[in-house]
Amino acid sequence: MIVGVQPLAGFDKLLHYSVPETLRAALRAGSLVRVPIMNRSHLALVLETNAVPDVPVAKLKAVSAVLHDFPALTPDLLELARWMSGYYAARMEGVLEAMIPAAVRGEAQLKSEKYLSLVDPVAPERLVALRKKAPQQARLLEFLQQQFRPVKKSLVLSRLDATAAVVSALLKRGLVREEVRHVERVAYPDNWTGGEVVTGLPPKLMDEQAAVVKSVGESLTKGKFAVHLLHGVTGSGKTEVYLRAVEQVLAAGGSAIYLVPEVALTPQTVARLRGRFESAGHQTVVWHSHLSEGERLDGWTALATGKARVVVGARSAVFAPVRDLRLIVVDEEHEPAYKQDETPRYHGRDVAVYRAKLASAVCLLGSATPSLESFANVRAGKYQLDLLLKRVDDKKLPDIHIVDMRIEVMRQRGLVTLSRVLVDHMHQRFARKEQIILFINRRGYSSSMQCRKCGHVEECPHCSVAMTYHRADETLKCHLCGHQRGAPAVCPSCAAPDIRWRGLGTQRVEEAVRRVLPRARLERMDTDTMAKKHRFRQILGDFRAGKIDVLIGTQMIGKGLDFPNVTLVGLVDADLSMHVPDFRANERTFQLIVQVAGRAGRGDRAGEVIVQTFTPKADAIQFAKRSDFDGFAEAELAVRKKFNYPPYRHLIHHLFRGPNPEKIRFFAEHWVKQVEKTLGGAVEIRGPVPSPIEKVKDEYRFQIWYFCARATKVVPELVKLQATVKWPADVTQVLDVDPMSLM
Repeated sequence: MIVGVQPLAGFDKLLHYSVPETLRAALRAGSLVRVPIMNRSHLALVLETNAVPDVPVAKLKAVSAVLHDFPALTPDLLELARWMSGYYAARMEGVLEAMIPAAVRGEAQLKSEKYLSLVDPVAPERLVALRKKAPQQARLLEFLQQQFRPVKKSLVLSRLDATAAVVSALLKRGLVREEVRHVERVAYPDNWTGGEVVTGLPPKLMDEQAAVVKSVGESLTKGKFAVHLLHGVTGSGKTEVYLRAVEQVLAAGGSAIYLVPEVALTPQTVARLRGRFESAGHQTVVWHSHLSEGERLDGWTALATGKARVVVGARSAVFAPVRDLRLIVVDEEHEPAYKQDETPRYHGRDVAVYRAKLASAVCLLGSATPSLESFANVRAGKYQLDLLLKRVDDKKLPDIHIVDMRIEVMRQRGLVTLSRVLVDHMHQRFARKEQIILFINRRGYSSSMQCRKCGHVEECPHCSVAMTYHRADETLKCHLCGHQRGAPAVCPSCAAPDIRWRGLGTQRVEEAVRRVLPRARLERMDTDTMAKKHRFRQILGDFRAGKIDVLIGTQMIGKGLDFPNVTLVGLVDADLSMHVPDFRANERTFQLIVQVAGRAGRGDRAGEVIVQTFTPKADAIQFAKRSDFDGFAEAELAVRKKFNYPPYRHLIHHLFRGPNPEKIRFFAEHWVKQVEKTLGGAVEIRGPVPSPIEKVKDEYRFQIWYFCARATKVVPELVKLQATVKWPADVTQVLDVDPMSLM
């Protein structure tokens, strides 16, 4: 038996090995193995069985070990890895490492506990005799005789204050049995629900929900690949549709993957899935970046062995090794968080669609504000559209009020954090014991520090961005490279004492709220406050339980969360996402306002939303005020078509970076000439030009944009061309296919 393996050893090449007779039964395509390379043992993944080597069989080295009794990657995942490597211009080794958790590839071990039980009941006269010779052994036997099931060895020893030697003696005499049991490390305790009332009984469906459940159910019954785009307004019961689909899959013996864009959404989703399915014996595995190595290993093992058939988590959960995959749910499918910003730069939603295709499964995409790419696929007949246009129980969508901050600045004669309208509404809601969410998509106290006298702005020495002022510890921090230093008391340039903060951040909003609502209980959720494991679970649980009056946060609280007592939502600075050099800026702003607004009025009381903006007449804001997705999509797609932007063409971003800006520019310009010769009219090339953020971590950045009809035709040619160029060690270049950020 000859196998072709991809080593996980720092190079991208298929190697061939023979397989000893003793390992053949456990080895198959997708297995993790250890192989000798240059007299050292390395980890590798089997890509081919019955392979044809390019050297005589006698010269082949042998596989030295198979790590697991089951494959690390299922057949559909192996094919998905090949597609990702080609489509995203990523090395196969990097793709495999993204798919297989480090805990599985590394030295992490399954946790086990030893249990003790009696082999047979011990006769009373034998116990009497044993008490005289070995009283501790007798006590242990009496204790075990009183138990109805095996007991942890550690518990027995501590309870009786006995030593391991006592147990060893009883084992030798054949009186006691010792067994080793695997102890699964569960990511969230079974009794934790985040304060949410979870019931195993499904609620009665509204007519619209029933129609969508039927539509998705018919696709699941056919057992063929299909993509459904569920466009449902906020609070319309999309989650219940997802749960019914998962329920149907489990009843048929299949498995389901449930993706959410943010870790903050996971606890709430886990609570609902466990509340619905675990009483019926279906384990739910949690998957995201905040898990420990042990939790990852145990979850992965449960899925790979078929013990668990439901997994919920962030984008990497799309690679879960589930058996008989029938359904992939992608909640909030429009979210940029599904795009990986490191190699391999895959998009979780698009990978989910392709994996569903390979597995002949159904991919269910859901959003109140679908991405224009998905909406265009509906128009092209590739996806089926399902609609939920009403909130559950016919609850009203919240009223959205637009506050013109230009007028507010004139009224209050200076920079304003909270408008009078927002403050008045906060007082009213707080007096009624209702809850408030304030959203601003920037952490820290302010966006920068600037001298009023000379105009000097404190910038990061390693990146071409202003440093963010954090008032809590009086520091300036760069949110790109992590550099920080103490905030100056005087201007470093002219020594004037007039250096002040400029712009807003979550810390400044928190300070402003404490001034206007001194008795309110506040919490802030951003990456600065979420450093501790499970901190986000604790805050969301307290908020649901009514222990927090005002929740202030960034994008992690802006979508998907369901808190019935929230009746007021304030967007402190709705313009942050609009005025950036990105053709998706309007789409992001519209999505942000609608999604954040959707957190209000989900209970019995009506909700209100206050949107603070300096551009109140902008299309994105006006369409969002009316919750008019169709109108926005028509207008925005017309603009995209005029300039031939995605979704009408594919976009590929090519970044060049290094310490020497002139050298980077030279190589980027030389590269463009090579691409023009090779690809001719197959692509439209723009650049090279300096990136909007020209320097990051002491490296200068130049970028090129390729617009093309089919990325699958262009990417392989670019990769081939890359191999013909000798790149200097200090010049790094990265291809990003279908980028979500132009910064």
